[in-house]
Amino acid sequence: MDITNYQKDFITYLESKKWIKEPKNLYEPIDYILKLGGKRMRPILTLMSSDIFTGEYEKAMPAALAVEVFHNFTLIHDDIMDDAPLRRGQDTVHEKWNTNTGILSGDAMLILAYQYFENYEPIIFRKLAKLFSKTALEVCDGQQLDVDFETRSDVTIDEYVNMIRLKTSVLVAAALKMGALVANADEENANLIYDFGLNLGLAFQLQDDYLDAFGNPDTFGKQVGGDIIENKKTFLYLKSLEVANQEDQNKLHFYYNQKLDDNSIKIAEVTRIFKSNEIPLLIKEEIKNYTDKAFQTLSSLNVSEKKKQRLKEFGLWLMNRSV
Repeated sequence: MDITNYQKDFITYLESKKWIKEPKNLYEPIDYILKLGGKRMRPILTLMSSDIFTGEYEKAMPAALAVEVFHNFTLIHDDIMDDAPLRRGQDTVHEKWNTNTGILSGDAMLILAYQYFENYEPIIFRKLAKLFSKTALEVCDGQQLDVDFETRSDVTIDEYVNMIRLKTSVLVAAALKMGALVANADEENANLIYDFGLNLGLAFQLQDDYLDAFGNPDTFGKQVGGDIIENKKTFLYLKSLEVANQEDQNKLHFYYNQKLDDNSIKIAEVTRIFKSNEIPLLIKEEIKNYTDKAFQTLSSLNVSEKKKQRLKEFGLWLMNRSV
């Protein structure tokens, strides 16, 4: 099966669920965020992983949905913390409703995510819940580090990579491992596919950083330049400070200490500095580096070469995506 088939079947399963019930002000925002679209990358990985180990993926649907519900919960709360106006090209939940609704609906989604593990027998339920709890806490760790970095001027690239590992990569890795757990894969294979996802998740987030500055606003689905507006110390910014001349460094420090009503000049000037220092090229090299690391992990995976190739194709698609 190819990625589009996993995606189509998962969306059919998602849309079969009735999200809206009383009180509607709690559940309508959940229905809204879950139906906004998106790549559905994480649940696709859960289904793909289960399929790779058993030749079946339907049993992994509840676990895949748990991953997607949890991921969207984090997006609602992230958007509140970042005061982001757009998500997938539409109003964010806190903009469409209000901040309090966003907080409470997000909380409900976290609980709903756990409930989907109840579809599995006790031994699988326990493994899934243990991995999920570990991952959820790591995502919180990563989010806090992201917040802490906003007020620090000495963040290193290694610290940044650790932050995105926690905030983004561990959930990608867990999505793959959940598929393996549902499929009763052995521990070594489950851990290997987790490591594959960890490196793939780093490549994915670095690609997100690139698209935030240089993506097409019609396809990216978020506000282009959002990280620059929010003074996020991404790889683009940190690498620029490492390689740029003093004048460009001073300009970056100046702009990243500003919160402006009109950010058009700030975005234009910062992206100009990125381009003049070949940062787009350097981040593309880093994306390839983590993608290659992910592919190296696959060599030890105890599945057929054909199945490994399917995982590689997904990784290559992620590396070259524009959304």
